[in-house]
Amino acid sequence: MNITLSERYAKLIGEGDRKTSISNELINQKEILFHHLSIDVFIKNFFKHKFSDIEPTREVDEHVIAQIMFDSLVSMYYSTVKLFSKMGLNVIVDTAIENDKWFNECLDVFFDQPTLFIGIICSKEELIRREQIRGDRKIGLAASQFNTVYSIDEYDLKVNIEKMNPIECAEKTLSFIKSNKEYLAFKKLSKRNVCVS
Repeated sequence: MNITLSERYAKLIGEGDRKTSISNELINQKEILFHHLSIDVFIKNFFKHKFSDIEPTREVDEHVIAQIMFDSLVSMYYSTVKLFSKMGLNVIVDTAIENDKWFNECLDVFFDQPTLFIGIICSKEELIRREQIRGDRKIGLAASQFNTVYSIDEYDLKVNIEKMNPIECAEKTLSFIKSNKEYLAFKKLSKRNVCVS
Protein backbone atom coordinates (compact mmCIF):
# COMPACT_ATOMS: atom_id res chain seq x y z
CA MET A 1 0.00 0.00 0.00
CA ASN A 2 1.53 3.29 -1.07
CA ILE A 3 -0.45 6.13 0.48
CA THR A 4 0.71 9.72 0.44
CA LEU A 5 0.56 11.58 3.72
CA SER A 6 -2.21 13.81 2.41
CA GLU A 7 -4.47 10.77 2.11
CA ARG A 8 -3.85 9.47 5.60
CA TYR A 9 -5.73 10.02 8.75
CA ALA A 10 -5.24 8.63 12.22
CA LYS A 11 -8.00 7.03 14.21
CA LEU A 12 -7.37 7.38 17.91
CA ILE A 13 -9.46 5.31 20.28
CA GLY A 14 -9.11 4.85 23.99
CA GLU A 15 -9.06 6.89 27.16
CA GLY A 16 -10.42 10.43 27.21
CA ASP A 17 -8.00 13.05 28.50
CA ARG A 18 -4.94 11.41 26.99
CA LYS A 19 -6.55 11.00 23.56
CA THR A 20 -6.96 14.73 23.42
CA SER A 21 -3.48 15.38 24.86
CA ILE A 22 -1.91 13.08 22.26
CA SER A 23 -4.02 14.75 19.55
CA ASN A 24 -2.77 18.16 20.68
CA GLU A 25 0.85 16.98 20.49
CA LEU A 26 0.27 15.70 16.95
CA ILE A 27 -1.31 19.01 15.97
CA ASN A 28 1.53 21.05 17.52
CA GLN A 29 4.35 19.26 15.69
CA LYS A 30 5.41 20.82 12.38
CA GLU A 31 6.25 17.83 10.13
CA ILE A 32 2.73 16.73 9.17
CA LEU A 33 -0.39 18.90 9.22
CA PHE A 34 -3.29 17.30 11.11
CA HIS A 35 -6.89 18.36 11.64
CA HIS A 36 -8.52 17.34 14.92
CA LEU A 37 -12.15 16.20 15.05
CA SER A 38 -13.38 15.32 18.52
CA ILE A 39 -16.74 13.61 18.89
CA ASP A 40 -17.32 15.47 22.18
CA VAL A 41 -16.74 18.88 20.57
CA PHE A 42 -18.71 17.89 17.46
CA ILE A 43 -21.80 16.98 19.51
CA LYS A 44 -21.42 19.92 21.90
CA ASN A 45 -21.17 22.38 19.00
CA PHE A 46 -24.19 20.85 17.29
CA PHE A 47 -26.38 21.44 20.34
CA LYS A 48 -24.83 24.85 21.05
CA HIS A 49 -25.48 26.16 17.52
CA LYS A 50 -28.80 24.48 16.79
CA PHE A 51 -30.61 24.75 20.13
CA SER A 52 -29.05 27.65 22.04
CA ASP A 53 -32.02 30.00 21.55
CA ILE A 54 -34.82 27.45 21.97
CA GLU A 55 -36.89 27.55 25.14
CA PRO A 56 -38.42 24.08 25.64
CA THR A 57 -41.94 23.92 27.02
CA ARG A 58 -41.01 20.80 29.02
CA GLU A 59 -37.86 19.10 30.26
CA VAL A 60 -36.53 16.10 28.36
CA ASP A 61 -34.34 13.60 30.16
CA GLU A 62 -30.74 13.38 28.88
CA HIS A 63 -31.23 9.66 28.26
CA VAL A 64 -34.16 10.39 25.92
CA ILE A 65 -32.12 13.03 24.09
CA ALA A 66 -29.29 10.52 23.68
CA GLN A 67 -31.65 7.88 22.28
CA ILE A 68 -33.11 10.31 19.77
CA MET A 69 -29.98 12.17 18.66
CA PHE A 70 -26.68 10.39 19.32
CA ASP A 71 -26.75 7.67 16.68
CA SER A 72 -27.53 10.26 14.00
CA LEU A 73 -24.86 12.65 15.28
CA VAL A 74 -22.25 9.87 15.35
CA SER A 75 -23.18 9.04 11.73
CA MET A 76 -22.76 12.70 10.76
CA TYR A 77 -19.43 12.82 12.65
CA TYR A 78 -18.06 9.75 10.83
CA SER A 79 -19.25 11.16 7.49
CA THR A 80 -17.52 14.47 8.26
CA VAL A 81 -14.27 12.63 8.96
CA LYS A 82 -14.58 10.72 5.69
CA LEU A 83 -15.23 13.97 3.80
CA PHE A 84 -12.10 15.54 5.32
CA SER A 85 -10.12 12.47 4.28
CA LYS A 86 -11.52 12.58 0.74
CA MET A 87 -10.42 16.22 0.60
CA GLY A 88 -6.85 15.04 1.28
CA LEU A 89 -6.70 16.19 4.90
CA ASN A 90 -5.01 14.27 7.71
CA VAL A 91 -7.66 13.83 10.38
CA ILE A 92 -7.20 12.83 13.99
CA VAL A 93 -10.44 11.15 14.97
CA ASP A 94 -10.73 11.69 18.72
CA THR A 95 -13.43 9.28 19.82
CA ALA A 96 -14.27 6.18 21.78
CA ILE A 97 -16.47 3.60 20.09
CA GLU A 98 -19.02 3.01 22.82
CA ASN A 99 -21.26 0.34 21.33
CA ASP A 100 -21.45 -2.27 18.58
CA LYS A 101 -23.72 -0.16 16.38
CA TRP A 102 -21.16 2.67 16.32
CA PHE A 103 -18.36 0.17 15.77
CA ASN A 104 -20.13 -1.31 12.73
CA GLU A 105 -20.87 2.11 11.30
CA CYS A 106 -17.25 3.13 11.80
CA LEU A 107 -16.19 0.02 9.86
CA ASP A 108 -18.66 0.78 7.06
CA VAL A 109 -17.62 4.42 6.66
CA PHE A 110 -13.84 4.01 7.01
CA PHE A 111 -13.26 0.55 5.51
CA ASP A 112 -12.09 1.88 2.15
CA GLN A 113 -10.17 4.77 3.70
CA PRO A 114 -6.53 4.65 4.81
CA THR A 115 -6.98 4.40 8.57
CA LEU A 116 -4.17 4.15 11.08
CA PHE A 117 -5.92 2.48 14.00
CA ILE A 118 -4.25 3.34 17.30
CA GLY A 119 -5.12 1.71 20.62
CA ILE A 120 -4.58 4.01 23.57
CA ILE A 121 -4.09 1.52 26.37
CA CYS A 122 -4.62 2.12 30.08
CA SER A 123 -5.68 -0.06 33.03
CA LYS A 124 -9.20 0.21 34.39
CA GLU A 125 -7.87 1.28 37.78
CA GLU A 126 -5.87 4.14 36.24
CA LEU A 127 -8.86 5.26 34.16
CA ILE A 128 -11.01 5.39 37.29
CA ARG A 129 -8.31 7.35 39.14
CA ARG A 130 -8.00 9.87 36.28
CA GLU A 131 -11.76 10.22 35.98
CA GLN A 132 -11.97 11.24 39.64
CA ILE A 133 -9.10 13.73 39.29
CA ARG A 134 -10.46 15.36 36.12
CA GLY A 135 -13.80 16.30 37.56
CA ASP A 136 -15.42 16.87 34.15
CA ARG A 137 -16.69 13.33 33.63
CA LYS A 138 -19.57 11.48 35.19
CA ILE A 139 -18.04 9.27 37.87
CA GLY A 140 -18.37 5.63 36.86
CA LEU A 141 -18.30 6.31 33.10
CA ALA A 142 -14.76 4.93 32.69
CA ALA A 143 -15.61 1.68 34.45
CA SER A 144 -18.92 1.28 32.60
CA GLN A 145 -17.33 1.78 29.17
CA PHE A 146 -14.07 -0.07 29.80
CA ASN A 147 -15.04 -3.53 28.49
CA THR A 148 -16.69 -2.12 25.37
CA VAL A 149 -13.95 0.37 24.52
CA TYR A 150 -11.17 -2.15 25.18
CA SER A 151 -12.90 -5.10 23.49
CA ILE A 152 -11.04 -4.30 20.26
CA ASP A 153 -7.76 -6.15 20.10
CA GLU A 154 -6.56 -5.34 16.57
CA TYR A 155 -4.55 -2.14 16.16
CA ASP A 156 -1.83 -0.91 13.84
CA LEU A 157 -0.16 0.71 16.82
CA LYS A 158 -0.65 0.68 20.60
CA VAL A 159 0.49 3.31 23.05
CA ASN A 160 0.33 2.69 26.79
CA ILE A 161 -0.45 5.97 28.52
CA GLU A 162 0.60 4.62 31.90
CA LYS A 163 4.15 4.19 30.57
CA MET A 164 4.33 6.99 27.99
CA ASN A 165 3.48 10.68 28.14
CA PRO A 166 1.51 12.39 25.33
CA ILE A 167 4.67 13.64 23.63
CA GLU A 168 6.13 10.13 23.50
CA CYS A 169 2.83 8.74 22.20
CA ALA A 170 2.73 11.39 19.46
CA GLU A 171 6.37 10.69 18.53
CA LYS A 172 5.66 6.96 18.30
CA THR A 173 2.65 7.70 16.09
CA LEU A 174 4.66 9.97 13.79
CA SER A 175 7.42 7.36 13.54
CA PHE A 176 4.86 4.78 12.50
CA ILE A 177 3.39 7.10 9.85
CA LYS A 178 6.84 7.94 8.47
CA SER A 179 7.79 4.24 8.33
CA ASN A 180 5.27 3.79 5.47
CA LYS A 181 4.05 0.54 7.01
CA GLU A 182 0.65 -0.57 5.77
CA TYR A 183 -2.40 0.21 7.86
CA LEU A 184 -3.95 -3.23 8.13
CA ALA A 185 -5.73 -3.44 11.49
CA PHE A 186 -8.94 -1.77 10.40
CA LYS A 187 -9.33 -4.13 7.46
CA LYS A 188 -8.98 -7.16 9.77
CA LEU A 189 -11.84 -6.13 12.04
CA SER A 190 -15.24 -7.75 11.62
CA LYS A 191 -18.71 -6.38 12.22
CA ARG A 192 -20.42 -7.24 15.47
CA ASN A 193 -23.94 -8.48 16.09
CA VAL A 194 -26.16 -5.65 17.24
CA CYS A 195 -29.08 -6.47 19.55
CA VAL A 196 -32.24 -4.53 18.80
CA SER A 197 -34.43 -3.83 21.82
